[in-house]
Amino acid sequence: MRNIFLAGLMLLLPSLALAAPVGSVTKAKGAALYKAGASASYKALALGQGVNEGDWVMTGKDGWVELTLSDNSRFTIANNSELEVQSFMVSKTSKKGSFGLPHGKLRASVMKLAGQQTDIKVKSGTAVAGVKGTEFLMMSQGPANIFFGNEGTVSVSGAADEAEPLPADTMTQNTRGAKPMAAVRVDQGTPLAKAKLDFEAATGQLPPAEWADADNLPNIIARWDINHGHYLADSGKHEEALQVFQIALDLTNLPGIRADARLERGGVYGRFLAHPEAALAEYLLVLEEYPKIPQMETALFNVGQTLYEMGKTDLAKARFTQYLAEYPQGRFRGSVETLLKVLDRQ
Repeated sequence: MRNIFLAGLMLLLPSLALAAPVGSVTKAKGAALYKAGASASYKALALGQGVNEGDWVMTGKDGWVELTLSDNSRFTIANNSELEVQSFMVSKTSKKGSFGLPHGKLRASVMKLAGQQTDIKVKSGTAVAGVKGTEFLMMSQGPANIFFGNEGTVSVSGAADEAEPLPADTMTQNTRGAKPMAAVRVDQGTPLAKAKLDFEAATGQLPPAEWADADNLPNIIARWDINHGHYLADSGKHEEALQVFQIALDLTNLPGIRADARLERGGVYGRFLAHPEAALAEYLLVLEEYPKIPQMETALFNVGQTLYEMGKTDLAKARFTQYLAEYPQGRFRGSVETLLKVLDRQ
């Protein structure tokens, strides 16, 4: 009988080990929820609550959660975020885990012990951060992802296995599963440094008093991307520039930034890549999507000029005529009048 009992206990032990919590909620504030499985409903999350494999944690517009894992690693989840605990196993010689960040912002501080092999992955829908033992910041915004390195080196990849190293004090980003951009240094006094400080404040040891700076992070980085993409284009890195402008588009809903990104993409296609059709498509999108912003004047002129260069003279003339009607004192007036005279002679 004793042997039968021991045999049954041995069979039971693996399931008991699996049932052990991955970690617990050590800090929480504001709207914080959890659910036990993807198909379950969210419920209020309590301080000290255990979190298991398969659980999800979600924060609202003022929510903030610190999740401490069984090995003392920490995931600090900012507002408007969602984290899935996919798997986590720890032994004396190894540590392996997988976490999902469908959207939002987090700081991951992964402990690394001497002699312990560590393989932790944090995944969005379009990027993966592979961590051996370090601290980094990650934001998932739609198809775009932003990563800041704090300590050690993180390996960041897109849909393919091509990875980009993310050392401390650098930033990388990607969108739509593409290979991440080459990491850039975060120099003090730059808009990128300001964005990193705001990100750190949102995922610090205590939540910020208010969330305006954290909520504006995608817009700050998107604006920085416009300037950085322009630099890349002028440096001859045209494909990289196009990707950075696309990241800006995917990060923000602000019409001004999105229009600037499309104008820049059109410029790269038209001036550097000899692809006027693609340039025209970008300029037309500005006219269609943002008809009441200052960038429309530039877009309208660029449409006419691109059509002229493509030999579509009637369409070009119509756009130039539209420009003079809508912007009689516009900054491109001289060029438009000259091109219309050329078209009239033709």
